[in-house]
Amino acid sequence: MTTPNIYQLRGGQIIVNYSTGDLGSLKSLEYQDALQTLKFKGDELRIVESEIGTLVTVTIRQTIDTGSTSFTLLLPIVNLSGVNTPTNITTFGITTLHPLSPILQFNQGQRELYSVTQLIGIAQAIPF
Repeated sequence: MTTPNIYQLRGGQIIVNYSTGDLGSLKSLEYQDALQTLKFKGDELRIVESEIGTLVTVTIRQTIDTGSTSFTLLLPIVNLSGVNTPTNITTFGITTLHPLSPILQFNQGQRELYSVTQLIGIAQAIPF
């Protein structure tokens, strides 16, 4: 079996292209929504292996005094029959708001707010 190195996904107003860095590709993630297109590479991607798949997280908005927003791509385990043989996948992207207030009393309770988007697309192995 072959493991994908390229993922091309979309759902809602989000488009994500992710390259794992395997088979000669560069580790990168391109994120696009209705307001922006962002490109991340190397150490800008935070990658964690878990029981439910690989979590690839990037920061899509950062402010000094009001917090940040991150996007996490959940990648399921995918086995391909060979190189250059794409397969359809369905997964999720999780947009997380990390609000921060300069007034300490407002930083109580739940600290993250989640929005989940179903993503559909292809995974494939392409040697570079």
